[in-house]
Amino acid sequence: MTVQKFEVPAQSSTKDLQQLTASFAINFSLDPLQVVTIRRTQGTLQNIVSKIIAPQTQESFKVAAARRTVEEAITKRDELKQDFDEALGERLDKYGIIVLDTSVVDLTFSTEFSKAVEEKQIAEQRAQRAVYIAREAEQEAEATINRAKGQAEAQRLLRETLTSELLQKQAIEKWDGKFPQVLGGNAAVPFIDIDPGKLSRSQSSK
Repeated sequence: MTVQKFEVPAQSSTKDLQQLTASFAINFSLDPLQVVTIRRTQGTLQNIVSKIIAPQTQESFKVAAARRTVEEAITKRDELKQDFDEALGERLDKYGIIVLDTSVVDLTFSTEFSKAVEEKQIAEQRAQRAVYIAREAEQEAEATINRAKGQAEAQRLLRETLTSELLQKQAIEKWDGKFPQVLGGNAAVPFIDIDPGKLSRSQSSK
């Protein structure tokens, strides 16, 4: 069984009325039981391709493309090809042509859709950028709040550490070495601690 390979172009509209253009590489062979009849009625392989395979490729592509939008045709390319393969296989089998394999060589869409895709991508990039900036601002605001909380906590701990002992130490460090004085009569008399025992012995000696 001789395997033949031809590249066949096709065009179609999608479910959302966008134009798709494709090119399919089709590997096929002629049914050994019908090869004589096919050759006698169709002639050369080129005739078989141009009169049977090419038109049926076009119709099969229309069937597959009409089931989905242009975006689905691009994002779900494997499903598009699967629908195409099934439709083409059924159609060519009636002519004694066996489809062995197909591959999508090229798949393009209209200029209008290309522009729409580009604009959509730009809009998505801008939206992602805006989200990034918003998140960055949110994180910065949260960091500022955390810093403020940290500073407030540090100040609270500092106040707690200012115990009476520390305050007393600070008072001693600031003392100028002078005792407090008690006012008596017309003059200020220094407040002096006098030992009563010493005072008694002094009076006895007199």
